[in-house]
Amino acid sequence: MPGWDGDQADDGRLGVDAESEVDPGIDAVELTDDDLIREMGSLHRTRLDTLRHGTDAALANHLRRTADLETEYLTRNPGREIDPARLRDGR
Repeated sequence: MPGWDGDQADDGRLGVDAESEVDPGIDAVELTDDDLIREMGSLHRTRLDTLRHGTDAALANHLRRTADLETEYLTRNPGREIDPARLRDGR
């Protein structure tokens, strides 16, 4: 198995042919707020399993989809509520 250097998610070095590529899903900007939250939850639930046992292509797809959904969430919620209980002292 080739080494993972983190750049493979975007540069196409995975050698995945068009027939085996995973459907990228609905564009994040087209999702309703509820669907966006549901999709992010699903990805977060499957993260460890994909990291530990998925193919390089599956992991790259997971990373891309997570980035797309989280970027869209932050775009929609720039002033999101920060829970003070999640802050470390002095930050």
